[in-house]
Amino acid sequence: MPENAAAPGATFEANVNEIELLRSIAEGTASSTGDDFFRNLVRHFAGAIGMRHSFVSASQGGELLRTLAFWSNGQFAANVEYELSGTPCEEVIRGQDCFIPSGIQAKYAPLEKGIEAYFGVPLKAQNGQVLGHLCAFDEAPQAPNPRTLYLFQIFAGRAAAELERLRTDKELREKEEQLRDLFEEAPIAYVHEGIDTHFIRANRAALRILGVKPEEAPFMYGRTLIPDRPDAQRHLKGALESVRRGTETSGVVLELRRKDDGRQIFVQWWSKPDPSGSYTRTMFVDITDQILLEREKERLQAQNIYLREEIKSVHDFEEMVGSSPGLVGVLRDVQRVAPTDATVLIMGETGTGKELIARATHSASNRADKPFIKINCAALPAGLIESELFGHERGAFSGAIQRRIGRFELANGGTIFLDEIGEVSGDAQVKLLRVLQEQEFERIGGNQTIKCDVRVIAATNRDLPMAVASGAFRADLFYRLNVFPVKLPPLRDRAEDIPPLAQFFVQKYASKVGRQVNAIEGKTIDRLLRYDWPGNIRELENIIQRALILSSTPVLSIGENVLPVTTQAAGRAPPTRPVGGAIDLDSIQREHILTTLRQTAWVVEGNLGAAVKLGMKPATLRYRMKKFGISRPSESAG
Repeated sequence: MPENAAAPGATFEANVNEIELLRSIAEGTASSTGDDFFRNLVRHFAGAIGMRHSFVSASQGGELLRTLAFWSNGQFAANVEYELSGTPCEEVIRGQDCFIPSGIQAKYAPLEKGIEAYFGVPLKAQNGQVLGHLCAFDEAPQAPNPRTLYLFQIFAGRAAAELERLRTDKELREKEEQLRDLFEEAPIAYVHEGIDTHFIRANRAALRILGVKPEEAPFMYGRTLIPDRPDAQRHLKGALESVRRGTETSGVVLELRRKDDGRQIFVQWWSKPDPSGSYTRTMFVDITDQILLEREKERLQAQNIYLREEIKSVHDFEEMVGSSPGLVGVLRDVQRVAPTDATVLIMGETGTGKELIARATHSASNRADKPFIKINCAALPAGLIESELFGHERGAFSGAIQRRIGRFELANGGTIFLDEIGEVSGDAQVKLLRVLQEQEFERIGGNQTIKCDVRVIAATNRDLPMAVASGAFRADLFYRLNVFPVKLPPLRDRAEDIPPLAQFFVQKYASKVGRQVNAIEGKTIDRLLRYDWPGNIRELENIIQRALILSSTPVLSIGENVLPVTTQAAGRAPPTRPVGGAIDLDSIQREHILTTLRQTAWVVEGNLGAAVKLGMKPATLRYRMKKFGISRPSESAG
């Protein structure tokens, strides 16, 4: 046997000792992790290799180390932090094993005073980074033994794995905390919810938007916030089917109701189902203000289009020219009813100025700064009148390619003028009755009830009581409309208003057709006064326009070819007028002002004054009185 060869019995005994060492250290550390692992490791390791001191450290960055567990002289010592410079640990932290059985003081004195033996190995992560080290030292020299170094390397690897795990766990906890903060504090709403919409977790933004208290969240189901309407439920069904299929959903707009106050909100919703199929991650943003702004913009655009169409025709309260008792009585009624919100029914023949009376009522009301919306019920087919009045949803019927805002919605806060109300169909009459009674309606094809604050002014040239008697018009609707009836007299009963009206239309249209007219022929005035005017003021307006086009002289003349004398009016004497051949416009205007002043007892200003009746400012009236030499009889007598 070679001189340096160990005896078989000695080799076997050494192997057994090695196994016992491994077993004792492994058993001492197997069931522990973290701080307990490191404490058990240094305690069992020191005992197994027969050294009095052992510790495991973690690098603090730079030149500092801190012990994680320290065993010394049969007990745990307090952890310490120390500098590497000038210590054997410095070599270890640089990645080198350090195995000095004796004489350590000669190299590292006086830092390691009293220590003779030092063994240390680095703790390396999988990427090679040195995380710390495992070492043992003793005041007595130690016999060189490769197996001891082998044990160091085995358990250094175990300690490095545990240290790396702890660092990874710490990083994960920090990231999880960051993510939790991001989740909770994010301005965007996040909800983890089950396939049945049960809330698993919801952040603060989600709870705030939905009006849910934190303690209510564990009992919440998202589907309970969806309105019980077919369209809203249809959107919910589509979204849930997408989640169950595991399909990501992006940018779906959902209508909800807040849990606390039931207020309507709109959200844009994204969903990403978990691969397990048990829950989904949803994110949404509150777009209520955007939706309401778009709706208001849509309403204003529709209103703007309507008003641009309306402005093409001139409507002016000052066009109500005249001072006949019949007209003065109507204007007095307008002044009385205008400040109220009472429904007004204007009755009169075609062309008597029903729309002007409606506009005058609106202009003198508390709603004057709100919309005045007009609709001619006779100008629309029966199938479209409801859509015009109440609007429709997209797809409500063939050709409804987009949502339409109805006239009642446009008139919200203002006045709606229903011209030719007697022509409304039976179905529309029912909806009109509901609007008058409940102040609410639905668009065609929609289920959402829309509240409206609208004053209704209706007009008709039909005999509505007779239509009610024949069943063509609902009695209950008639009584709702007939709160304050206004009866407009026909022009044939206002003969004294014909000359000033003729003058008004001459002034209005002469320049438009390129004519210079200074007077109206006397025979023409007689002809106008003798005519029966079945078309009323509108017919007079048309006759004056036609005569101006045909005229070529400064004196307007209307012959029988333009205005024949009707049989009914042929025997009627014209009202008194100034004697003479032609009547100039100033004379007509002077006579009209004088007549109005007499009717108002020479009161110029105020609601019942002549200026209001004539549709001009008091200063303008005084100027014209001075121009035409008009003064009160008492003043002229003086």
